Amino acid sequence: MGDTFTLGDMQVRRMGFGAMRITGQGVWGPPADHDEAVRVLKRCVELGINLIDTADSYGPEVSENLIAEALHPYPDDLVIATKGGLRRTGPGEWPRDLRPERIKECCEASLRRLKLDRIDLYQLHAVDPDVPYAETVGAVADLQREGKIRHIGVCNVGRTDLETARAIVDVVSVQNSYSVTNRSSERVLEVCEADGLGFLPWYPLGAGDLGEEAASTLDEVAKAHDASRSQIALAWLLAHSPVSLPIPGTSKVDHLEENFAAAAIELTAEEQAKLDEIAPT
Repeated sequence: MGDTFTLGDMQVRRMGFGAMRITGQGVWGPPADHDEAVRVLKRCVELGINLIDTADSYGPEVSENLIAEALHPYPDDLVIATKGGLRRTGPGEWPRDLRPERIKECCEASLRRLKLDRIDLYQLHAVDPDVPYAETVGAVADLQREGKIRHIGVCNVGRTDLETARAIVDVVSVQNSYSVTNRSSERVLEVCEADGLGFLPWYPLGAGDLGEEAASTLDEVAKAHDASRSQIALAWLLAHSPVSLPIPGTSKVDHLEENFAAAAIELTAEEQAKLDEIAPT
């Protein structure tokens, strides 16, 4: 299975980096160790990672600012994917606000923070129950026509919302919660596979409260590869679907390197089958 994927017209390495955790506790405020966060971002580029996922709400603003501080001027092949649509009212609080005018404000602010003229991948962070989704998508369509967005992605959607968005714009990616222990978005993933959309699983390492059977299966496979549970969870995501683009996050360089090393793990068909059985689809 190849280690790159064509996202729109951009070739990215399938193992990306999620920049949510380079912030403070509760994804609020600055990181405990600013210099280490900068080192993490620089190490991403050194490792050849060229897809970094962030959002205006991470911090808020902290993650985007750190990316610009650490990496601008950016390498030519680096794809920065950011998101808009969630407000922050405190640590761990994520109220939705996807009114068209708000999305346009979010995008303009992200452009300034990231020091970009155009965002390679701009993603709608959620679906707002108080705003017709077609209106929200219409805002990013406007931004794309204005040359401020190169490609459009959607997040936290079901098949109906994805279909709504694709009727208005060319969607190149979907970002949903998905892991070896949570396969509730399997049907959405199948749409992505059929139509060549990238699928960015967030929370790719799953919950820590594994059942005994799941933990036993992960441990068995991990032992065979001299790897950690987390590495096997990431290797499974890469093996499970050719459109899967995991974006594990961390605030530590050593953890980043461990996550990245998972891309080299080759699971056997038998191991994949055992891991497939952990969670229902």
